[in-house]
Parts: sequence; structure tokens; C-alpha cells
Amino acid sequence: MAYDKFTVLKSSAVPMPIENVDTDQIIPARFLKATERKGFGDNLFRDWRYNSDNTPKKDFVLNNPIYSGEILVGGKNFGSGSSREHAAWAIYDYGFRCVVSSFFADIFKNNSLNIGILPVQVSPAFLDKIFRAIESDPKTELEVNLPDQTITILATGESEKFEINSYKKHNLMNGYDDIDYLQAMKEDIRVYAEKSIY
Repeated sequence: MAYDKFTVLKSSAVPMPIENVDTDQIIPARFLKATERKGFGDNLFRDWRYNSDNTPKKDFVLNNPIYSGEILVGGKNFGSGSSREHAAWAIYDYGFRCVVSSFFADIFKNNSLNIGILPVQVSPAFLDKIFRAIESDPKTELEVNLPDQTITILATGESEKFEINSYKKHNLMNGYDDIDYLQAMKEDIRVYAEKSIY
């Protein structure tokens, strides 16, 4: 299994209402030397999280202990810029399983889906409601229901549907990457191949 199955995630969220967050801000280019997906979380938003002497910047949200959870809530146009898949790796390795925004760059969205992160695109109005709910109570929880394709602010019960490709949805719910998906069909492929031969 490539990653844990994603069905229903109930979690508090980390708010980052910054628009046009690009992949170089998510993981700076100088940290792209590794080829495995491990260790990138340490440098997630590195230049926003740390000063030049490696001390944490107190005003950055990931350094604020009142915020936590497996859901990152970003501003509009999240994941723009270069196509580096390391950006998704860094978010996953840090511990986020879901990113919420009113718009995602396509390549970042696909890179996220390929490794088990669910990008949930909501309307600008609903995104604003989420930010306001977290501002009111940093421990407020969101429920992301992949089977029903809904995201809910549990404190208010307000909910919105989101779209996802059916193939990617199937893979997320089963914890599959593209190779796992083919492996799961191995017997069907074998049977089909034998019928085709004869």
C-alpha cells in the first residue's frame, strides 16, 4: 500500500490565508536533492518558518502552538509555480493529509492526489467561513468525507460538496498509487490475457 486509506478525516486545521502560494515557497529549491519522499516535512515552508540563523519565526502559523491538525487551509491559487512533486511530499511528510483552498494549480493537485493528499477545492465564500471558524476557535474541527465528497465545519454544521476524479477517489480510498492500482487488477489482467491468447 502506498499510503494510508483516506475515507473520512475529522481534524482541527492550520489556517494559512495567503494567496498564490507557490511550490518554491512550499519547499525551496535547495532542498530538492533527495529522491525519496522522507524528510521533506522538516523544510516545509522553510524560509517562512525559520530565520537565517535557523531560529523559528514566531509569527508564522506552523510555529504557533495553538494551531494543529492534519488539514492545511490555504488561500486562493495554492501550489502554483514549478511542477516539483517535492512540494506535495513535504506537505505529506509534515503530517497533512488534506489541503483546502478555493483554487489549486493543476500539477500540484495531481501530485498531491498521487501520494495520498486530498486537495479539497471549495468556493471562496465557504473558504472564508472556514477561516472565520478557525479564527473564532483554533480547535474547531473540519470533517472531510471522501465517499460523500463533502467538507463540513462541525461547529456550525455548514457543509459544501467538492469534486474529485473517480479514479483518484478510488485510489485514495484504497491507499493505492498507480502501481498499486494495477497490482490489484493483476488477476483480472491475467484472465483477460489468457482469453485473448485463445
